Amino acid sequence: MHTVYPQMLQMQINTDIRQAPLSSDMQVLLRDYPRDTWPENPNFARSIQNWMGAHQGFRQLAHLCVAETQRFIDRENEETDYADRLGYFGNMLVRNLHGHHHWEDHSFFPELSEADARFDPGIEVLESDHETLDATLDTFTRASNRVIKLIHLDPKQARDEIAKVENAASTIDALLKRHLADEEDLVVPIILHHKLRG
Repeated sequence: MHTVYPQMLQMQINTDIRQAPLSSDMQVLLRDYPRDTWPENPNFARSIQNWMGAHQGFRQLAHLCVAETQRFIDRENEETDYADRLGYFGNMLVRNLHGHHHWEDHSFFPELSEADARFDPGIEVLESDHETLDATLDTFTRASNRVIKLIHLDPKQARDEIAKVENAASTIDALLKRHLADEEDLVVPIILHHKLRG
C-alpha cells in the first residue's frame, strides 16, 4: 500500500453508497437472459466466467478485510498477525480492483457500448461507481497503512484509529455488493445477446 499522510485520513471516510439498482430500462436484456440461465447459454464464454470469478474474489477479499478488522477490535487476533494479514489482503484487494476497473473503463465498457449503445447510461453509472470505489480504496489504503505502522510503534494509538479502517473496509464491502451485482446483470446479458467474447 502507499505511503500514509495522516492529515488526509478524514477527508473521504464518509462515501455515499449508491442504494438504487440500475433503472428498469437497463434490465431489458436481463429479463430475456435471467441469471440462472447463464451457465447453460452457449455464449457464456470462459472469459466471462473468469471475469465473474474475479468479482467473487473481490467480494471475498473485502469481506475478509472487514472480518479481520472486527476480530482485531474484539481482541481475537494478535496485533502483528492482524497487521500482516491486513497488509497482504488489503494490498491484494486494492491493487486488483484498480487494475480491474482500469481495464473495464478503457477496454471492456467501450466494447459493450459499441455493441449496444442503448445501455450507455447504465455503463455510465458503473463508471461513476468506479470513481466512488477508487476514492474509498484510497481512504482504506491510507487508514490501513497508518494502523499497520502504529501497531509496531504505538499499539494503543492503533486501536484508537482502527475505526477508520473498519469504516473504509465496510464501505468497500457495501459498494461492491451493489456494484458487482448490477455490473453482472447489465454486462452478461449484453454479451450473451450479441455473442461477444466467444
